[in-house]
Parts: sequence; structure tokens; C-alpha cells
Amino acid sequence: MLSTTTKTLSHALKEWCVAVEALEAGKTIMLLRKGGIREESKNFEVPYRQVWLYPTYEHQKPHLLKPEYASGVTLVESGWHPDTVRIGSCAEITEVLSVSDSEKIEALQPYHIWNEQMISDRLKWKPRQPLSVLLLRVYLLPQPVIIPYNEAYKGCRSWLDLVEPISLENLTPVLSDHSYNQQITTIDSLVNS
Repeated sequence: MLSTTTKTLSHALKEWCVAVEALEAGKTIMLLRKGGIREESKNFEVPYRQVWLYPTYEHQKPHLLKPEYASGVTLVESGWHPDTVRIGSCAEITEVLSVSDSEKIEALQPYHIWNEQMISDRLKWKPRQPLSVLLLRVYLLPQPVIIPYNEAYKGCRSWLDLVEPISLENLTPVLSDHSYNQQITTIDSLVNS
């Protein structure tokens, strides 16, 4: 359950806009990461368990997505950034699983938005480092918050802090407890079998 002992949150996770939209629609609870190019650590780490989902448009590539998600990609030039950013959801990262076994990664195929080429590319990049499987419980804001873009948000990195924190009040879970827990159980059994 998302902790709301603090009334606001500024930590954010940058992810392709198409992935954020899939999380917000309840089509997936999973992100696969090895980190951004400019991570502070050489290995992917999860410094925060509660984050806003910050949609980014750079580097989205339709050919790396399953067909049902490829059409949702807005292509932009490298170096492009919007004048404003739509923040519509918060996520609790409930589990971080490390997977390097190709059979287990293949078994996860129905639970994420990426195609086999994307998975293959991720595994080849930093091949000694396992793939991090993030399982996210997503909560929607009553109304999306539109924030101005800030230079502090640029760069190929996973984590950032918003200049102005956003209120955690009145969030609604995308999935019921039962539905989310069923998916967690299934995914855990695939990874830990």
C-alpha cells in the first residue's frame, strides 16, 4: 500500500511515455531496466520505492515494442523536450527482481510491452549485469498535473527530483488489490521457479 505519511512527493522515475500509458491503463505492472546511460552508479539501483511516473518521448522506438503498443509512440528528435510534462500517476515499486536466465526472461514476455528484439538488446548491453524487473503498483491522480519542463530533468537517467513536489492526496489504484496480487504471485513464480 502506498504510504501517504508525507503529503507530497518529488521523486520521479523517467520512462518511455508509451510505457507510462500502459502502466496507467493497467495493461502491465512491469518495467525492465538496466539503467540510464548517465546513472550515478555503474549498476542499476532503486533508490526510491515511491515515485511519480515521468513520461519521456526521447528514444522511444516503435520497432522495439509489441505491435499493440508501437502505434502509441510519438517520435521526436533527439535532444527534444516538451515545454510542459504531464504527471498523471504515482507508483509504489513493490518488488525488484534480478533476472539473467534467458528462459525466465522469455516466460515474462506476456507481462510487459517490449518485443523480443528489445529484450535481446537489453541483455547484450552490460551482459554481466542482470535485468532488473520492477513491479509497480500504480495510482492515478484525480487530475493530471502539468508541470513546466526544467533543465534538471534532461539526460539519459532513470531517477530525478521534480522541482516542485506533487500532492499524494486522493490517489486511486489502477488495479484492485486482488488483481495486483494475482499478477505479483504469477510473476514471482516465473522468476523464482
